Amino acid sequence: MARVHRQQSLGGGKASLVDVAEEALRRWLATGRHRVGERLPPEQELSARLGISRGTLRTALGRLEKSGEIVRRQGSGTYVGQAASWALDEGLEKLVSYSELARRRGVRLEIAELEIAEVPLGPDLGQLYELAPETPATTITRVLLMDGQPGARMRDVVNPDIELPPPAKLRQALERGQMVLDVLLKQGVPVAYNRSHIVARVLKPDDPVGVALGVTETIGALEIEHVTCTAEGAPVEHSTDTFLPRSLDLHVVRWLEDVPPVPAIGRSTRS
Repeated sequence: MARVHRQQSLGGGKASLVDVAEEALRRWLATGRHRVGERLPPEQELSARLGISRGTLRTALGRLEKSGEIVRRQGSGTYVGQAASWALDEGLEKLVSYSELARRRGVRLEIAELEIAEVPLGPDLGQLYELAPETPATTITRVLLMDGQPGARMRDVVNPDIELPPPAKLRQALERGQMVLDVLLKQGVPVAYNRSHIVARVLKPDDPVGVALGVTETIGALEIEHVTCTAEGAPVEHSTDTFLPRSLDLHVVRWLEDVPPVPAIGRSTRS
């Protein structure tokens, strides 16, 4: 992170160190390297990197806190803030449960039409798990409500070799808004990554997924197919999630190699 240098303002006067530090931090946050809800480095480290006093840094952070760009929690630290929205905000750089995304966005998750059943894998998933197609697997379907409104229809098929909680406890966990990924992690399954295939899908009122989501006219939707794997590449869960428009803000941040955490801040140039 480059040190802050005082620079000329647009009006011809000199910007204060607080102004420059505020803008430097804002530009840093805008890159997306630190996601909503992530903890930022301690004030001592930030002030050292910027070459400013902790008092100046605190004033700059106070301005960003007022605008909602950061959140400061007494005794805990400083966190990336969030814009007001009920959409889940998912980047493709990290594997994060939808329940965690919802927590960061302040979205209330609920489950409707939950069904847990033992269903034969079929040929495609049998091939994925290297098991016979007739092998029964725990299959979980439900509608995800976001702040009381249908947002997505989810279908998860867990590898039959994975030990899940008893059905009653599994249902209880899902009804509390946990995702299958949360359940797997709590079971100690060594999840490392997932592969995602994203396609556009047309939903009609008579489509089973459209019916589940209360669709009244033909609309476009976003469908994400995940295969969650261990570090060795063994698949542990397959899911198909269909999101209604505006219920998922999906994006990816791509970085050039060897870019410093913060670009040169307010560096004076000689004419």
